[in-house]
Amino acid sequence: MTSSAETTGMAPALDRIRFAINRAERLAGRPPGSVTLTAVTKQQPWEKVLPVLQAGQRAFGENRVQEALGRWEGAREAWPGLELRLIGPLQSNKAREAAELFDVIETLDRPSIVAALAREAERLGKALRVLVQVNTGEEASKSGVAPRDADAFIAEVRRHEALRLEGLMCIPPVDEEPAMHFALLRKLAQRNGLSVLSMGMSGDFETAVRFGATHVRVGSALFGAR
Repeated sequence: MTSSAETTGMAPALDRIRFAINRAERLAGRPPGSVTLTAVTKQQPWEKVLPVLQAGQRAFGENRVQEALGRWEGAREAWPGLELRLIGPLQSNKAREAAELFDVIETLDRPSIVAALAREAERLGKALRVLVQVNTGEEASKSGVAPRDADAFIAEVRRHEALRLEGLMCIPPVDEEPAMHFALLRKLAQRNGLSVLSMGMSGDFETAVRFGATHVRVGSALFGAR
């Protein structure tokens, strides 16, 4: 069980991260507020999430559809402005639930997922906001489109009117300098006329801001270890 001390500690952590993002924006010569913090709630108890919500955080990232349903289903009335972003891999058999629950799907990486989400978005009568995940390190253990295939895959996504492609997402290898991966993602986005870059996590989000991140995904630095 989470203690009251741990719970009350969430809001100060949020303030520290917001301050670090603002400082990184300023050092990069970017306008204040140009970077959105996505709070990653994977495997976090509601007792840790609630104080962050109460402090005004509204963008949240989830890795699994079922876990997100258990946490957020029916929460929008209580928390106006809530934005849910799927940042974990998606299976085709979860496309319907994902399209219904999430505002943004960040992990498009296969034609089958693209087709499934397009069908569900059409059924719902909405343009579903999506990002393409690029496996910048070409790691076998990670999802994502290889950089050499990104242009063709982006074109494929754009063929579907029910999908609104906003940008790209990446997770750099843990044992490599992230800057080169952020630079590659920015280059791919610029070449394809995309404005959203979801990159940077707890250990490297300030570097990501320097390389143009519009969204940074922070979990452990905000909530502590799972």
